[in-house]
Amino acid sequence: MEEHITVGRAAELADVTVRTLHHYDRIGLVRPSSRTAAGYRAYAPGDVERLREVLAYRRLGFGLREIATLVDDPATDAVAHLRRLRGLMLEQRDRADAMAAAINRELELRAAGTRTPPEEQLKMFGAQLYDTIGSAYPATRRTDPRIAARIWDALGDARTVLNVGAGTGSYEPPDREVTAVEPSAVMRAQRRADAAPCVAATAERLPFTDGSFDVAMAVSTVHHWADPVAGLREMRRVARRVVVLTYDASAPGWLDRFWLTRDYLPEFADVLTGWPSLADLAQAIGGRAEPVLVPWDCADGFFEAYWRRPEAYLDEHVRRAVSVWTKVGPDAEHRAVDLLRNDLATGRWATRNRDLTALDAAELGLRLLTTATPSPGERGSSSV
Repeated sequence: MEEHITVGRAAELADVTVRTLHHYDRIGLVRPSSRTAAGYRAYAPGDVERLREVLAYRRLGFGLREIATLVDDPATDAVAHLRRLRGLMLEQRDRADAMAAAINRELELRAAGTRTPPEEQLKMFGAQLYDTIGSAYPATRRTDPRIAARIWDALGDARTVLNVGAGTGSYEPPDREVTAVEPSAVMRAQRRADAAPCVAATAERLPFTDGSFDVAMAVSTVHHWADPVAGLREMRRVARRVVVLTYDASAPGWLDRFWLTRDYLPEFADVLTGWPSLADLAQAIGGRAEPVLVPWDCADGFFEAYWRRPEAYLDEHVRRAVSVWTKVGPDAEHRAVDLLRNDLATGRWATRNRDLTALDAAELGLRLLTTATPSPGERGSSSV
């Protein structure tokens, strides 16, 4: 490979236009950092690596702002990017193969004078929610040390831990033997190369024998499961204890405790329609619930994390990493964001929420569910 590659040559090799590369330069996405002997701008080897990553993410359908977040992630090196890209491409290939097979079946049925039911026709185009929002996770969804301390303290002396709905690996304890479970290939592809081994499975069907782990944990994921109660019972089956960070949507007036749902996004109530009560969730693991306060500068960008930083909700990167916005739909999202933007500009939000500025943490319904501490005879390590 040439030590330096001119813009024209890079465009030829990558099958893109010079205009595209000039645009990447203008917006600061990929800037040629070298010069040829004749004085022309050229890509150094490091620039070529970055350009390769940008073009690969672009051809996977990512937007330029999402790509900028991904390639600028300080925790991800070139090898980690390659692993992530490989996982995303394999997922795209598998999805395309499945859709092609479904279409072939439909063609065969139509040739025989029949067709698949309407629900089955739509299923071939369905996507896991995290396959939609997962690409934005590296930008805003990081482990908050204060919340992590609560979770890890609840793990007690457990040595083997199962992390269900593990996502990219946030909140996995570094000093335990962790096994992760995550159904979304997009999320699995974004796990660090040195992260815990990850199994493709769902909470409702954990591929482990009874009592395989000291503790099973789940962090901010239960609300995405098809059957939360069944998933929690499965966790209880495979582990001696269970630790779950979840949300209480059963308390009276729960919609009004957060200004965003109260004043701008009442559709949030529909998102949790049919959601089991906190009592039902606690009963599923034989445990109790304790409130977890959300610090004003929470590092983990979940839905309520920016309660004292309202401007953050105007940032599309922030919203794309939160499933609520995908679930309420674009109309509700745009209306809520426009209203909030106007209220921030006029000072109406500050007037209405002036009491929040004095708080360092807020009670917004976050709950830690834990089973009772096991007897001394039940403690100890176990293996999968």
